Amino acid sequence: MAIEHAEFISRKLVICASARLGYIDAMTDLHYVRIDNRHMLKIAGDDARDFLQGLVSNDLERVSPTRAIYAALLTPQGKYLHDFFIAELAGAFYLDCEAARIDDLYKRLRMYKLHAKIDIGIVDDLIVAVLFGEYAPAALGVGPDNGSAAEKSGGIVYIDPRLRDIGARAMMPAETLNSTLSELGFKAAAFADYEHLRLSLGLPDGSRDLEVDKSILLENGFEELHGVDFHKGCYIGQELTARTKHRGLVKKRLIPVNFDGDAPVAGTEITQDGKNAGEIRSTAGGQGLALVRLDSLSSSVPLMVGDIPVTPNKPQWANF
Repeated sequence: MAIEHAEFISRKLVICASARLGYIDAMTDLHYVRIDNRHMLKIAGDDARDFLQGLVSNDLERVSPTRAIYAALLTPQGKYLHDFFIAELAGAFYLDCEAARIDDLYKRLRMYKLHAKIDIGIVDDLIVAVLFGEYAPAALGVGPDNGSAAEKSGGIVYIDPRLRDIGARAMMPAETLNSTLSELGFKAAAFADYEHLRLSLGLPDGSRDLEVDKSILLENGFEELHGVDFHKGCYIGQELTARTKHRGLVKKRLIPVNFDGDAPVAGTEITQDGKNAGEIRSTAGGQGLALVRLDSLSSSVPLMVGDIPVTPNKPQWANF
């Protein structure tokens, strides 16, 4: 970390000198995108950690002001309900979740509250941004490891716990986000830029890619993306999740795909030799994610959507 920080400072000095000479800014690979389809829940109180520990798929003991995690809330049958990032700030836990479904998540957590000494509320004073670029960890002053976190300008920044290649995330006050990130060398980018990166890496985006009350975590990369812990205590849906792993019951996987032309809409069937081989999930341009049968990937027969060929791309991080 000290070496990376020193490299960042040295690079920053070169940039300042170059700017005075009219050279191209060497930090143009640092970008941020404000994500308005994400929002936050705050869970505080003496029992907050134990409360979440008994509900979600990952280990809350890993969460601290210097470490964030990725996790999910499941049905008792082990099916997907919500996924979110969990970070700790000023003694409370913040869940970065889908804005359109935050009321449902809030109600479900309230249902499990019972006599726990906690307060649950929807956060209005922080917004979510994603940050990407080769030198993002050093620019943010955090370590390079998945989930490494640090307080920043009244909020928190952290390396994406799923995959370092996607960059970092920030929860920060709206009035300071732009100025803070600009001072750190980040430039605003379009949502399409982040979407292209996400799809190319094969990372799901909530219910756009996982079907509520139907999807199974391990079909969607949660083990490799550090979203499930097989050594923690009990949580809702644990039994099916563990059985799926230990009995080798994963028959489909969510993977990146490319199309020869514009992508079809989510829910479109993928076929192979006229038989069902999967389904399209989120898309943008000529790329997308698809839940594909694993046995179809070993065949030389092409995958098709109608008369359009579909090219599957196994992510480097995936184990199948």
